[in-house]
Amino acid sequence: MTRIGRHGLQGTCGALAIAVALAIAPAAEAGPTANAYALYARGDFQAAAARLTPLAFAGDARAQGLLGFMYEKGRGVPQNFVAAAAWYSCAADQGEATAQYLLGLLYDKGHGVQKDVVLSQKWLILAAARASRQERDVYTRLRDAVATKMSPAQRAVAQQLALEWSPAPPRAISMEPVPTPLPFLPRLLNPTPSAD
Repeated sequence: MTRIGRHGLQGTCGALAIAVALAIAPAAEAGPTANAYALYARGDFQAAAARLTPLAFAGDARAQGLLGFMYEKGRGVPQNFVAAAAWYSCAADQGEATAQYLLGLLYDKGHGVQKDVVLSQKWLILAAARASRQERDVYTRLRDAVATKMSPAQRAVAQQLALEWSPAPPRAISMEPVPTPLPFLPRLLNPTPSAD
């Protein structure tokens, strides 16, 4: 059983994976996106990652979120918290609530990013506000748990950051050159063998 400590939720990784897939899947329409989600749902993670990667680079927020989850858990791709955070960030910037929630968790724990309760709270505030009815209670409880770790000044900054945030339009991510803030992503996804 995986726990998110005394400040959070309890549940199995499998349940979280199903919840993420279900939260991300409804917007999948016919075509390559639906195919990628079907592959993921069947447990064919490597094939799903292969289908999701070009969609994610094309700016599909749901593909970015699910690919981030796959990197976080090491499903079909090597486990890599930095890549997970990068993909969650792309999706979260576009307003994908599940990615905002999962990015908030990474900031809370310092996995793949520097631990930062203010940024964690910002993303959790946004996720709770944008979540579906069934997700809202879970997201709100974790948002409130993280708030207990913060000073009033930190909470105020996080709330201000959330108020100032607005979703970014989808944008394709090119491999050459990769725009900031993702200069490391091509190396993570396509490492070149060393000459040694």
